[in-house]
Amino acid sequence: MQGVSALLMLAWPFVVWLAVSHPSWRWLLPLVAVLFILRLMALGGRKGALSLVGKWLAVAGVALSLASWLLSNHQLLMWYPVVVNGLMLALFGGSLFSAMPLVERLARLREPELPPRGVIWTRRVTQVWCLFFIFNGSIALVTCLINNLLWWTWWNGLVSYLLMGLLMAGEWLLRQRMRKQA
Repeated sequence: MQGVSALLMLAWPFVVWLAVSHPSWRWLLPLVAVLFILRLMALGGRKGALSLVGKWLAVAGVALSLASWLLSNHQLLMWYPVVVNGLMLALFGGSLFSAMPLVERLARLREPELPPRGVIWTRRVTQVWCLFFIFNGSIALVTCLINNLLWWTWWNGLVSYLLMGLLMAGEWLLRQRMRKQA
């Protein structure tokens, strides 16, 4: 089910593009809503902040897909990346006010005895991700407000994924360099 969820997230901009630019593909919208419902059911009884965000994203996906389909207002579909970035910002940003930010929690899964330098590093990485979600969410919002499907698809279907990949790769490279210096 996680594979289906990941595929749905990656395919979302292209599903939106198809549904908006080719009305004969509107049948995809109820199908997408069903996939989001299945994702919500798969998260079922799971607890924790990540699962809660996943549930909210699934609910948002169902709501936007069905509302768009029922109201024939395809621009509603375009708001999903804004919701994703807002919820991810809340998740990462909210964790900065806890004893252990999200990136530190994830790092401790692999390295339970994280050195003090690693703790500082993970807090900084969490802050960088917050900045990324603010930036990416703002651009996603602008593409919704401009209502240019081509720009929206390029940003939310390609550029934002490339930037996210660059951020992950850059962080990984810097972390490897930092480990060698330690």
